[in-house]
Amino acid sequence: MSTTPSPETVEQTKQQIRSLINEIADLSRGDTPAEDYYPAVLKRVVDALAAVGGAIWLLDEDGALKLSYQINVSQELLAPDNDDAVKHGKLLTRLFSRGKSELIPPNSMLGDDQSEGNPSQYLLVVAPLSGGAQTAGIIEVFQRPNSAPNIQRGYQRFLDQMAGLIGEWLKGRTLQKVSDRQEMWKKADHFARLAHDNLEMRDTAFTIANEGRQLIGCDRVSLAIKKGGKCKVQAISGQDTIESRSNIVTALNHLSTRVVSAGESLWYDGTVTDLPPQLEEAVEDYVDLSHGRSVAVLPIRRPEKVVEGDVKMKDNNFSEDLSRREIIGALIVEQIESQVSSEDLRSRCDLVYEHAARALNNSLLHNDLFLMPVWRFLGRATWMFKGSALPKTLAVLSLILIGILAMLVIRIDHDLEATGTLEPKLKKQVFAYINGEVVDVMVDHGDEVKKGDELVRLINRDLEAEIENLTGQKNETKEQIRTFTYLFQSAADPLEKARLGGQRAEYQTRLTSLEKQLQLANDKQKQLVLKSPIDGKVMDWELKNKLMHRPVVTGQVLVNIADSDPNNEWELSLLMPEKRMSYLDNALNPADDDPLDGLPVTFILPSDPSVDHKGFLSREAVHARASLHKEDGTVVKMRVTPESLDGIKPRPGLKVIADVTCGQGSAAFVWFHEVYEWVQAHVLF
Repeated sequence: MSTTPSPETVEQTKQQIRSLINEIADLSRGDTPAEDYYPAVLKRVVDALAAVGGAIWLLDEDGALKLSYQINVSQELLAPDNDDAVKHGKLLTRLFSRGKSELIPPNSMLGDDQSEGNPSQYLLVVAPLSGGAQTAGIIEVFQRPNSAPNIQRGYQRFLDQMAGLIGEWLKGRTLQKVSDRQEMWKKADHFARLAHDNLEMRDTAFTIANEGRQLIGCDRVSLAIKKGGKCKVQAISGQDTIESRSNIVTALNHLSTRVVSAGESLWYDGTVTDLPPQLEEAVEDYVDLSHGRSVAVLPIRRPEKVVEGDVKMKDNNFSEDLSRREIIGALIVEQIESQVSSEDLRSRCDLVYEHAARALNNSLLHNDLFLMPVWRFLGRATWMFKGSALPKTLAVLSLILIGILAMLVIRIDHDLEATGTLEPKLKKQVFAYINGEVVDVMVDHGDEVKKGDELVRLINRDLEAEIENLTGQKNETKEQIRTFTYLFQSAADPLEKARLGGQRAEYQTRLTSLEKQLQLANDKQKQLVLKSPIDGKVMDWELKNKLMHRPVVTGQVLVNIADSDPNNEWELSLLMPEKRMSYLDNALNPADDDPLDGLPVTFILPSDPSVDHKGFLSREAVHARASLHKEDGTVVKMRVTPESLDGIKPRPGLKVIADVTCGQGSAAFVWFHEVYEWVQAHVLF
């Protein structure tokens, strides 16, 4: 006996079906990814039809139907080597080619040889999925076969309607893929044009790093160049300069060198299980510093040169063993926060790699050309000889030529520059005659002194002890002489008298020696008081602070006294660099064997450089030997007599800058002779 469902049950079932249809419609209008969309839609379709199961089949890249998702499909229909699966597959192919929804009875066979059909015990409800201009796949539902024909046609209409919704989703996804692909090709075209736009090594490297990061969609791209057996990072995306001594750059250099030595690409995703020990250590050291989730290091090999039009060589180029090509660098791609899928990452890296390899190879070949900077400069300068720029260029070249000829013809004074100080001719140094300790300084900087004035008083404890000792010995010797004189006068025996006379004479000789020693010691003690040898002015700064209670040694200069009278004679003490002395010697001793008495000198004061002063350098005022100066190097000292000190307030030690005129020469020689000498000494020698 059959039972009829109540109206409430029928209405509730319809409401559930409408709810499922609305959910499928919402999913189809959204941006749900395929891995979530197919399970959700197929489950709702199966639930709405109260079916046993279902499957969604889509075309793959080879044009064959491939299972995308299934629910409760028998494994016998999915096994590739099963006869039922083969028949089922041929049936799906036939239905796909027809492009319309159909009902396939259970256990039915089609075709003349019965090689295709529905080997299952369920009714197949099949509808095509249209993803645009052509069919993109089919959806099939396994339904119980014991339903009425009108109900089965209802299944077919419902599935056809749901296939339309899935088709709309496929169409949107196809359009999105086309849009994404078009956008990717735009980025790839932009990257290729920029990468091949410049042949400068540095510009090419930074373009590959920065534009490559945009194309790949990762967080950082670096480019390393192989030099010898090591790799050195030349560019890092987002950085204008590379700090080669930083820890992270050093670790990246080490990692890229290890990968290039191995010759195989490195794809690190957080695990180092399958890596060799040398790569494992290098990548872990770098990741510890960079904090990257994934790192890819791709050795860049020099691309094979292909002759244009040689089709056979182009075909062979694809099948060539890449390991035979020379490695010229490495491309390092890192993900820190970005979420690019592994498949997309590898495909984008391959795209960047191809253009980077050719751009980098072209840049290396360009920069390795002989005298490339010269050819580049000449190439850039050709615009000056074209069109309206030619007359201007000829005019400028003519002016330059005239200037060069003028420098060779016009003769000017050949002046040799020297630095020095203004000093009085009369100056003395007061030095310590013996060792001692300063106990008093009677003068200070700027004090006027007369000849014989006391300047510094020293004390020598050893000398005082020596004088005291000599004085005691002298008094003791005198007492001995008086004793022997008395004994000599009172002695009656001639032999005893002779002996006493000899001893008295011995003590008299000793007394004479002690008096001389005491005189020398007293003279030394007088030398402990240093006096001014001339009338003048004390030139030492903070003399009391420098000398008081300080030990001094024999010969140490303590005070400098200079004649401060401007009416007395002054001179310039100049330091001429030894490398310029050949011109000065040639000027003083010309080739006609008629030596000059001297050379004119012009000098200025740094405090008043606008006024020139004259002087004269005599042959005798040039020192015969060179000496080493702590600031100017090897120099020759000279004394120049100024013609007048008008306008100058003479002060000992006043700095001057002087030009010694050593005859005349061409302007070119005078201005550039030091350049010519440097080339001779450092280039030609």
